[in-house]
Amino acid sequence: MAYYKRIRELREDHDKTQNDIAKYLDMKQPQYYRYENGLRDVPSDVLIALAKYYNTTTDYILGLTNNPNKK
Repeated sequence: MAYYKRIRELREDHDKTQNDIAKYLDMKQPQYYRYENGLRDVPSDVLIALAKYYNTTTDYILGLTNNPNKK
C-alpha cells in the first residue's frame, strides 16, 4: 500500500478533514491534498508529525508494517 493511501485512511478513521490536518501541520489544505493524493512526496518532518498526531509509527504510515500500534 502506498503511504499516501494510509494517511488518507488514518485521517478518515479519526473523522478529520483535510483542513483539520493541514491546520495541525501549519499548511494550507491544497498542500496537504497533494500529499494525500500522491502528487507530492511527504517530507520526513511531516511524516513524523503525522505519526505523532495519530499515535502510530512512521513504519506503519510507510507500509513497512501493518501494525498501527507503537511498540
